[in-house]
Amino acid sequence: MQQTEIFVKSSIDGTMQPSLFYKSPNKGRPLLVVLHTWSYDRFNQLGMVPYAEKYDFNLLLPEFRGANLVSNEHKTDACGSLLAKQDIKDAVEYIKENEDIDSDNIFLLGNSGGGHMTLLMAGYCPELFKCMCAYVPITDLTKWVNENPRYTEHILACCSNSEEEMLKRSPVTYMDKIATANLKICHGKFDPSVPVTQSIDFFNALMKKYPKSRVFLDIFDGGHELDREQAMYWIMSQYVGVEKVKVTG
Repeated sequence: MQQTEIFVKSSIDGTMQPSLFYKSPNKGRPLLVVLHTWSYDRFNQLGMVPYAEKYDFNLLLPEFRGANLVSNEHKTDACGSLLAKQDIKDAVEYIKENEDIDSDNIFLLGNSGGGHMTLLMAGYCPELFKCMCAYVPITDLTKWVNENPRYTEHILACCSNSEEEMLKRSPVTYMDKIATANLKICHGKFDPSVPVTQSIDFFNALMKKYPKSRVFLDIFDGGHELDREQAMYWIMSQYVGVEKVKVTG
């Protein structure tokens, strides 16, 4: 697959925002959208290229305003802002309009800060994606700002030292919309960076209100990590269907 850098005009502020696109050699193939982690940019997820090749998917790696760090001059535009969310949506819509893809099968994957953004996209435009997968995500910035001191200054800087702004950029705020998504959350039980309770508390609250939602939680034996094979298994199960055997008591 050949890497192409594309620039998409933001439908909010008119700026040109970068993404990487890897085109399948075959027409009408699905689109896999993979989001970068908290401290990095669009080049952070190049490890997904072999999986796009393996399954013959198109691959989109959007930027969405860069790293969520003090050093990012556009930090208040990053970290789950409206601009950041719209950048992802704009990039997907651009690919739909300009490339020959299967628009009925668009999938979203992110881990850590990318998992945080995956959940925010589930609360922003879930109808755009066939299914979503969020690994080790932050669900509540107002809690995480005190749970991991390593990231405190970055969260505060991105959110202008405002608890209200932290809530605007937290998936818990959009639980009602997220409940309409086809979504799997995966979290390592021994995660040292984002406590597993971030996902457990979010899932329990959602299930209490929306028990029939298609939001699922997988607590796995591990830490702050992404299992690409397992992520693709979930995505492929929603794409082609996996035969299941009903069991009896």
